[in-house]
Amino acid sequence: MRTKKPRYQSQHRVTFGLAISLAGAALSNTATAADTDFFRGKTVTYIVATGPGGGYDYHGRLVSEYMQRYLPGSTFVVKNMPGAGHIIGANYLYAAKPDGLTLGTFNTGLIYNQLTGLDLIRFDLAKYSWLGKGESETRVFIASTQSGVKTFADLKSAKLKLAVSGLGTAAYVESRLIIEALHLNFEIIHGYSGNEERMAIRRGEIQGAAGGRTSYQDFVDQGHGRFIFQIGGPKSDLTQAADYVTDPATLSVIDLIGTTSELSRFTAGPPDIPRERLETLRDAYRKALEDSEMREKSAKAGRPIVPLYGEEIAAQVRKALQQPPEIVARLTTIINTKEP
Repeated sequence: MRTKKPRYQSQHRVTFGLAISLAGAALSNTATAADTDFFRGKTVTYIVATGPGGGYDYHGRLVSEYMQRYLPGSTFVVKNMPGAGHIIGANYLYAAKPDGLTLGTFNTGLIYNQLTGLDLIRFDLAKYSWLGKGESETRVFIASTQSGVKTFADLKSAKLKLAVSGLGTAAYVESRLIIEALHLNFEIIHGYSGNEERMAIRRGEIQGAAGGRTSYQDFVDQGHGRFIFQIGGPKSDLTQAADYVTDPATLSVIDLIGTTSELSRFTAGPPDIPRERLETLRDAYRKALEDSEMREKSAKAGRPIVPLYGEEIAAQVRKALQQPPEIVARLTTIINTKEP
């Protein structure tokens, strides 16, 4: 527990404290310089818990490219490790040697899976060595133009098939939560991701999907789909799902989705990376995400950088994991329900 500082201090104590802080900063800078040298000639493996292509892969490769620039002499290698809704990659990263030479990214849906105690999980999100997060992905619901759905009222009377990539992903859990919270008559179809999902919508096999707005913006702009509502995130041109909900328990679920949507494109390492080395990695990560060239590339791809760093993101993850029993119970029911 953090000790509360006294409100007033003598001038002597303030000066002495400042001297200690400056000395500590000097030591920290020396350690950081030494740890920067540690990465010279080393290979850093960056795990992407999905297959090639798609948002996570794109962001992971961009982060790797620019972190390499700010760790002189290092070589970053991206390793795709898909499977089990990002759990395989996340498990591998958690068990890696904590020497700072293995980093990675994975889906925020793992917050839901940890809350419900999924058997496959071999990690604790609160214990990763957090570098930060790169984006915010406001969650939206999209309906195909072929479906004829234009408003929420249309949605209530429609029977649609929704695409998700697999059990355990954020898209799956959030789609189930949306269906339950808004009492919709939808069927979830597994096995679609990225471009496969969009092609299936255009062919008429699928009529809707839930996910990040940036992932669907071009698709909507091209006239293949319509945004019906958003879940959480900043005020925009879309109606909030919460506007259609009156039940407090359901609003809590909607709020949880909104919270996780703010935490997108994680970068973390295994637990217990030595402090000075972790600070060096965090410094390189911050410089990478604040690099004007990287930001320009990401913006052109429709993925503006909205970062949080170090302990800020660690605190947000811990907060997301602190849910009341009734929310955990609802998530558990949803995740454990067998889909046809």
